Amino acid sequence: MKLSFEKQTLLNAINIVMKAVPSRTTMPILECILIDASENEIRLTANDMELGIETKAEGSILEPGKIAIDAKLFSEIVRKLPDSMVWLESDDSFNVTINCEKANFRIPGKPGDEFSYLPFIERERYISISQFTLKEVIRQTIFSIAANENNKLMTGELFEVKDDFLRVVSLDGHRISIRRVKLKDHYEDEKVIVPGKTLNEISKILSGETEKEVLIYFTNNHILFEFDDTIVVSRLIEGQYFNVDQMLSTDYETKITLNKQEFLDAIERSVLLIRESDKKPIIITVTESGMEVAIRSAIGSLKEDIMIRREGKDITIGFNPKFLIDALRVIDDESVDIYMVNSKAPCFIRDGGGEYIYLILPVNI
Repeated sequence: MKLSFEKQTLLNAINIVMKAVPSRTTMPILECILIDASENEIRLTANDMELGIETKAEGSILEPGKIAIDAKLFSEIVRKLPDSMVWLESDDSFNVTINCEKANFRIPGKPGDEFSYLPFIERERYISISQFTLKEVIRQTIFSIAANENNKLMTGELFEVKDDFLRVVSLDGHRISIRRVKLKDHYEDEKVIVPGKTLNEISKILSGETEKEVLIYFTNNHILFEFDDTIVVSRLIEGQYFNVDQMLSTDYETKITLNKQEFLDAIERSVLLIRESDKKPIIITVTESGMEVAIRSAIGSLKEDIMIRREGKDITIGFNPKFLIDALRVIDDESVDIYMVNSKAPCFIRDGGGEYIYLILPVNI
């Protein structure tokens, strides 16, 4: 095999597929990137058996072939090369030569046939969505998946297609994030749980352009995202997702409407008084005259008044400030509506059109 690339073109392709290279594995071949130039195009692939990414790299095929190269070493070599043409060549012993100007590397490779290709996905059940919308939906929900795997379902997000809407749901036991977007066409209903890791990595690759589309294909065990010159295939999380509709309520005793940025700024000021090891809640007191945000810790205390519009009863309620900050940061509206029942029940931040709902459990005060 003998190929040539512009250095930055090759590096961009490597950076995309590196996201599917496992940090630890008992199968050394999975620590490699497959370079396949056996057809009329050059494709780079990485696969950790849960997540697989394949992308096309522009370059010249002087001699066709395929080779697997240690991903970390290959990435570091290409990153340090001059911004010039890179020549890649492998011999019958699977040794790889990388030339760029005066730099000449020679490293061992592995037979390309040993590499685990991405699983075949039937492209029948699918939806189409803009890259911008998908990137935004992930950003607006991914923060409330669970970090550990005590409950695997909580480490993923529900993707539900129904009535030509896509609803994306995440939860971690303390909060729920829901985003709902209208699809441009009619599609069959789908309901799958996508690993959070997959969505995190896709979000990093997506350009986020509104005019570029992502095709999302569904099977019983896998989901495939196809955009630009890249394919991302992921295993789905098996199981029945939580019935979040049972957890949502339209009942409330208190509704407040306030400026989102003013509220967010006040909470961010309050956390200046919290050490990482502390779990101090912020106390929100709603009365007819307005709302007070307060915190008291070993470092000091803060009280701040915020103008609001109130419907219903007075209430005093405590929250983990991080949960409020996470939700408010991803809401683009200038003002937000917050619904509360009592100091023990969840509060809801939601818009009138049903595009987003954020449920946050209070803490005891």
